[in-house]
Amino acid sequence: MPGTDTTTFDQPAITGERADLLEALDHHRTMLRRTARDLTDEQAGLRSTASELCVGGIIKHVTSVERVWVAFIQEGLPALGDVTDMTEDDWARRNDEFRMLPGETLAGVLDAYAEVARTTDELVRGLADLDVSHPLPEAPWFEAGARWTARRTLLHIIGETAQHAGHADIIRESLDGALSMA
Repeated sequence: MPGTDTTTFDQPAITGERADLLEALDHHRTMLRRTARDLTDEQAGLRSTASELCVGGIIKHVTSVERVWVAFIQEGLPALGDVTDMTEDDWARRNDEFRMLPGETLAGVLDAYAEVARTTDELVRGLADLDVSHPLPEAPWFEAGARWTARRTLLHIIGETAQHAGHADIIRESLDGALSMA
């Protein structure tokens, strides 16, 4: 049938907990992407509130967060690096995640986000066990000696995506009155 997407037939159907995790993540990703609909590159980089945040920067940040936490599921602690010993350059790079830099386009930011989403979804579909766990780094924002399972890490990614979709929605409404969550 013309126009029918057959890619889902290439993979076994995902059900149960994995389907629920993927559905929740997809929902919040959709809400976040919706905040960028019909924006120009310039608008995607505009600050419209007292915050330093912009829609494009939030999408860049969520992309980075998802990429890092997916690597954590696969590699453990080395994927997170030493979060307690960041240099000024490390902080500057992190701050650049929240802005549209010269030469960046909204289309490019959204493409990078879509690629990370595909990687995450493939991992969730193929991971042997959602109970695989790794220790978290020693940092004041993590409980000492804590470990996160793949499941807990995915829930963290979902929470981050949902929170930042809300931020982006407020910024978008401040830009032009458009509501992405309504």
